[in-house]
Amino acid sequence: MSEPLPAGSPGNTSPDVLLTGLLFYDLVFTGLGRGPVPGEEIWAGGMGSGPGGIANLAVAAARFGLRTSLATVFGDDLYGRYCREVLAGQEGVDLSPSRTAPASWHTPVTVSLALGADRALVTGGAEPPYGQDELIGDPPAARSALVHIGPEPQDWIAKAAASGTRVFADVGWDPSQRWSTDLLDQLSLCHAFLPNETEAMAYTRTATPRAALRALTDLVPVAVVTRGRDGAIAVDQETGEHAEADALDIDVLDATGAGDVFGASFVAATLAGWPLAERLRFAVLASGLSTRRHGGALAAPGWGGVAEWWREVVADPGAEELRRTYGFLADRIPAGVGPPPPEAPATPL
Repeated sequence: MSEPLPAGSPGNTSPDVLLTGLLFYDLVFTGLGRGPVPGEEIWAGGMGSGPGGIANLAVAAARFGLRTSLATVFGDDLYGRYCREVLAGQEGVDLSPSRTAPASWHTPVTVSLALGADRALVTGGAEPPYGQDELIGDPPAARSALVHIGPEPQDWIAKAAASGTRVFADVGWDPSQRWSTDLLDQLSLCHAFLPNETEAMAYTRTATPRAALRALTDLVPVAVVTRGRDGAIAVDQETGEHAEADALDIDVLDATGAGDVFGASFVAATLAGWPLAERLRFAVLASGLSTRRHGGALAAPGWGGVAEWWREVVADPGAEELRRTYGFLADRIPAGVGPPPPEAPATPL
């Protein structure tokens, strides 16, 4: 049996995953039949809180045993101090490239209303005083970088790619809805691109997720299109593999951060050298399991959550199809895995 997620050679302290981006403090309400209307107060059935934004990726990666280095900005406030303690103290994320902002800037706060399989967000905050290039500078040697590309290219990504770091890219919603194809020029720096189906079709000017995937395979070695409740599809041009993965049948509590968990899990399985079909199923599984818990970062299942789910599947006489689909986990889950990681608390105190 091989090591499931190797973390580089012995004694090597360089990051497995390098991340930078905006940190949020997330407050999530669940158990809502619908959103409120003006003048109305409604009560939620549940709530959870914790680090969000770029922290979703950092925690998801760290919980699979990857050395994770995060460059972000913390406010010198209650939320910033809490997020720093969770990330460094509880989750073991390296925060040495991160900075604390002046007192005039506060940690952005997002309220997430979980509504069925999706969520609505309200955020208060401002752009941080330090940009990504300023935070990263000359990037350290890292096995991978998981980045969010936007209209303006970041110099540090080009430097990381030139030094041999494998860049995995995601992209967000374009509020202008112009979906400039200039953004796709940045894929020449990337090993993999992992948009959702709406983003993929918009940027490639195609009408179906499969057509979008075909278009992306001309631009990047590994193309993945996530499809929510329809799972995910992918092509690896380097190995000639094509793969599809169905989503799990899960009662969604909170979908906040599920896409980030998918990305971090796909990176982890890629670093381990798994076949494309296993990488895709693993990412779909981890993403799905995260929706059963509150919040983004602290909903990431880690090996403890995956192992618990697999034990349930093995013991369930009616789960024969799942055992066939995910049978590879029997050789991937590390020995001695502990319980699922801590869940998001109701308050930060």
